[in-house]
Amino acid sequence: MSGPHVLVLSDGAVDLGRRVAATCGGQVEGFAKRVSADVPRFDDVGARVRGLFSAGQPIVAVMAAGALIRLLAPVLTDKRIEPPVIAVSEGGRSVVPLLGGHRGGNALARTIADGLDAHAAITTAGDARFGVALDEPPEGYRLANPQHAKSVMGELLAGAGVRLRGEAPWLEASQLPFAEDGVVRLTVTEKAQEPEPLELLYHPRTLVLGLGCERGVDADEAIDLAERAIARTGLAAGCLAAVASIDLKADEAAVHAVARHFDVPAVFFSAKQLEAEKARLASPSEVVFAEVGCHGVAEGAALACAGAEGELLVPKTKSKRVTAAIARTPEPVEPRGRPRGRLFVVGIGPGGEGWRSPQVSAMIGNSSDLVGYSLYLDLVGDLAAGARRHDFDLGQEVDRVRHALELAGEGKTVSLVCSGDAGIYAMASLVFETIERGEVGDAARRVDVEVAPGISALQAAAARAGAPLGHDFCAVSLSDLMTPWGIIEQRVRAAAAGDFVIAFYNPVSRRRRHQLETARTILLEHRPSDTPVILATNLGREGESVRVVTLDELRVDDVDMLTVVIVGSSKTRAYTSGDRRTWVYTPRGYADKISEAAQ
Repeated sequence: MSGPHVLVLSDGAVDLGRRVAATCGGQVEGFAKRVSADVPRFDDVGARVRGLFSAGQPIVAVMAAGALIRLLAPVLTDKRIEPPVIAVSEGGRSVVPLLGGHRGGNALARTIADGLDAHAAITTAGDARFGVALDEPPEGYRLANPQHAKSVMGELLAGAGVRLRGEAPWLEASQLPFAEDGVVRLTVTEKAQEPEPLELLYHPRTLVLGLGCERGVDADEAIDLAERAIARTGLAAGCLAAVASIDLKADEAAVHAVARHFDVPAVFFSAKQLEAEKARLASPSEVVFAEVGCHGVAEGAALACAGAEGELLVPKTKSKRVTAAIARTPEPVEPRGRPRGRLFVVGIGPGGEGWRSPQVSAMIGNSSDLVGYSLYLDLVGDLAAGARRHDFDLGQEVDRVRHALELAGEGKTVSLVCSGDAGIYAMASLVFETIERGEVGDAARRVDVEVAPGISALQAAAARAGAPLGHDFCAVSLSDLMTPWGIIEQRVRAAAAGDFVIAFYNPVSRRRRHQLETARTILLEHRPSDTPVILATNLGREGESVRVVTLDELRVDDVDMLTVVIVGSSKTRAYTSGDRRTWVYTPRGYADKISEAAQ
């Protein structure tokens, strides 16, 4: 999402929600039970609010502040990382930042209030009195010493005056008590200097660092050259707005290490875009042109990112394997260029929110695009609201992965949604295979891939039934679409002979019926006929069913495509408790050890 999620709970609030969204670039979402308007909808208010909050997404809700606080209470933890949360009264007269005030909440509330001609009920002391958050400068500026903001604000609230050095419209427009003899100093400068006592030092982000490097260069070499290049300017490193390079380096670790070192984004340009800067280069190189298709990477990237008003401040400087250049703009720069795309390969577990990890929810919530089998995207529920869906049918796994990679290659943040665990009979392995085999474009092969685990079907089934995986186990897919049946049968025989508990995935399909029966026959050659077998269907979803039968009783007609079959080992036990539940477990041997020790 590029803007806040604007949540409305009734049709009567939709128009107000749209006005709010127009002021802040947000997306209106409606409570499905009460909103019929054509907007993305969610089914559970509490789940939606908590999911967005946990994912770090800004929330603007047209509802009572108290109700919103109660919904969020279970997930409130660290105020230093919480996103903005704002309540807007149903009449639109009051805009109340509840959380994340100094993480954009107060500024967002003011923006919305200005657009609605409403009152921003800001309660943080400095913001309320002076109309500015000194520890939260606007985009384009960086506070060099945020650790001193609290003491400075304390002096101001106690009545101290302020001296302003430099130009800063956002400070000049505040209600700060400016005075020539003020003991508090607010300094806006590009110069590298140490703050004095009771001084806050702000740096405008007017510099862009262009980098070129050899493949696999050590990050320390790149950071050292970057620091030396910035030192040559006499300006503060806090003025740096971005690190820029050619798109061939989008997956170069050293470039990203430099960006992290200075806490700025890394952006990338095509050779064609960099070649457009040829006339402005200080040291164009035919060698570089022959190699990558442009006459300069470091200088070209710095200038391309800075834009037409940018000027080369530090021409190309070199170390053994790295080149660097710096461009400067007259005003804080909004970095141009494309970020490295990100692909999250996420496992959502069996489907229910309670079995989905916070990491996965955060990744989905932070994605601009979701790719997956339609059922899996439906199971994501409210987290999908506001993101663009790319639905695929079963059997389109290759197309699904390629599409996700190509979207990420455009600089987007994409979640490839899998059921269960993304790495267990799911899409993660196909992602890496597709990249390694070069079956997508250059940009797609350079995206940042992160795999997030989920609760697998075998874990969910085992938890529902007790503890059948308490000792050694394995998983075998009975689908012969990708693996010849002869190999599958060989693996089943080996697992049977090894006395493993076996989880069978893809046990049957409409056309494939004999494999499970064959596996049963093989297993009966190696373990007792009364071995417990768990049949688990629709785990964590509507229609869930968990049954326990014996190996002798197992019938193919009792199993469908959504069933996981877990067959116990010769040691697996089943018993019925007083409430008539059948529990299955595989002892690991602790009890036997205790008995031996007692003898």
